[in-house]
Amino acid sequence: MVNWDRIKDQAKSFQQSQSNRGTGGGPGQGGVHGQSGAYGQSGAHRPGSASGSGSGGSKAQLIGLFKTQLASVKTELKSGAYRDASMAMCALVAAADGRVEPAERQRVEELIVSNEVLQNFPADQLRQRFNQHVDRLLSNFELGKAEVLQVIAKAAKKPAEARAVIQTGMVVAGADGHFEPSEQYAIREACAALGVPPTEFGI
Repeated sequence: MVNWDRIKDQAKSFQQSQSNRGTGGGPGQGGVHGQSGAYGQSGAHRPGSASGSGSGGSKAQLIGLFKTQLASVKTELKSGAYRDASMAMCALVAAADGRVEPAERQRVEELIVSNEVLQNFPADQLRQRFNQHVDRLLSNFELGKAEVLQVIAKAAKKPAEARAVIQTGMVVAGADGHFEPSEQYAIREACAALGVPPTEFGI
């Protein structure tokens, strides 16, 4: 299960450290793009910080926090590698349980084109790539997954993009208020492809 309280507290600590630091800091200085990870200087968890208030509201707040953190590095997320890896990530999450209903496909498309960071790219490009990946996953899930993970792995060269890809997947996975085990597994596989510890995201 996702420890929402733990990563919520870590995210709060991250926000506070960012506020204390001010708005300065280039690539690698903090945010989702720091070498040390999304939540703190070493990527390590801070023991004993969970508030114990696990509610649906806290999940919604956490997803909102991921969106905010992504938006804070929007100007750094304009590469083709991030675009392609993010669309592969969204497709992998959508098809995590081996099926994608038309309504779900449409819902994820809407999440993609309305995402502030992904608005760096033309909506048609995003839809085309997302749907191509979904079609491959539905045609042959194992083969499609291998192809999708290869595309995701191309973002591993830049820690900023690698972590942003995972956060994009988390936002899509948690948008409906549920974070299914199959979605968690898919995100862990993406973390492995990118060389990002899944514990940074509480999974």
